[in-house]
Amino acid sequence: MIPIEIAHVVLPLIVAVSIALMLTRPRGIPEVWWISGGVLLLIVLRLESLESTGQAVAKGTDVYLFLIGMMLLSALAREQGVFDWVASAAVRGANGSCSRLFLLVYGAGTLVTIFMSNDATAVVLTPAILTAVRKAKVSPLPYLFVCALIANAASFVLPISNPANLVVFHTGMPALGTWLADFAVPSLLSIVATFFVMRVLFRDDLCKSIDCEVEDVELSGNGKLVLAGLAVMICVLLTASAFKRDLGLPTCLAAFVIAAVVSMKARSNPLKLASEISWATLLLVAGLFVMVDAVESQGALILTQHWLTWASHLEQNVGALVVGFVVGVANNLVNNLPLGLIAGGTIDAAHTKGLMANAVLIGVDLGPNLSVTGSLATILWLLALRGDSAEDASVEKVDVSFWKFLKMGAVAMPVALFAALGGAILMNMLVGQH
Repeated sequence: MIPIEIAHVVLPLIVAVSIALMLTRPRGIPEVWWISGGVLLLIVLRLESLESTGQAVAKGTDVYLFLIGMMLLSALAREQGVFDWVASAAVRGANGSCSRLFLLVYGAGTLVTIFMSNDATAVVLTPAILTAVRKAKVSPLPYLFVCALIANAASFVLPISNPANLVVFHTGMPALGTWLADFAVPSLLSIVATFFVMRVLFRDDLCKSIDCEVEDVELSGNGKLVLAGLAVMICVLLTASAFKRDLGLPTCLAAFVIAAVVSMKARSNPLKLASEISWATLLLVAGLFVMVDAVESQGALILTQHWLTWASHLEQNVGALVVGFVVGVANNLVNNLPLGLIAGGTIDAAHTKGLMANAVLIGVDLGPNLSVTGSLATILWLLALRGDSAEDASVEKVDVSFWKFLKMGAVAMPVALFAALGGAILMNMLVGQH
């Protein structure tokens, strides 16, 4: 057994190194191995007991079920050509205008993010958009950046728009009515601000025209069935949210039913879809739950509680801006999944509610737009562009460097974050007057 004094140093060090290795991926080793290795080391060194590990993993059950459901539905939609149809419709609807194409892709990305989560936009919609714009022979970067940035800018419209929402509020998700009252205006301002920033930064590319005809992609009957199933699932989730029920189980069950119905109609093996679920991502999230629990058991969250308490003693609006921006930037140092867990634990321990808690969530959701290290979805987006998972080696890769993303994010993220926090402050003032 390691002495307590040494454990207070070794445990945070293991967690910090594991997260750093997750972000940098030395030798291309997947993120899950670094986090899993860190958890195993904590157990071997008896810094975390097996019982505590099991309890920490169990805390994330709702998040795992939600992720499984959304990944399954995204895989089903991709298999049935729904995302290819969306991308093709955007190109054809542009009528030769790059500016109109930008608007249509932005709208599509917004809707996918709101109703299928930001991971679907960043990871699943992106390849379909890339294929469509290549056929149109236009510069792909504006439309690819749309997929990356709107995935975070629209990720707090609804509780289901981002798994991080479930992580931050895993001890008590607000009811749908409360959520919309708190975040409808801030999320709208975030979406609009991000659009105009990107529209200005890509103005040269968007002044061009599309001279190449693109073949129309018809949506199959099974694809229409997937869309109908998605509409039903959204209604189920919104109902569950309205009654403050957990969202994971309804999401997972609805996705399984939709997959079973579509598979029977298509006479395909539904088990194939299981291979499309990123089980490594689930293991990664479980490992992060364990690490944050281990850090919390050592009293490390006392520091974040003290900081949040200090910020709460500032003038309320100033405190919300400080918290939102500090959390937003911190995402890019440790990634929004572990930060979301830490933030959720801190909010719960400090009994923080109202504007300050809302500012924390906005920071967690919007902060990743600063750099490629901000969220797992953005990392996967980057890997997809670089062709790390491309099946066709002859397809030209798109390389977005850390600095190229940062140049965009350094403008887009602060503007959108300030707009969203301003909206949250405004709504809080209006509610206070009543």
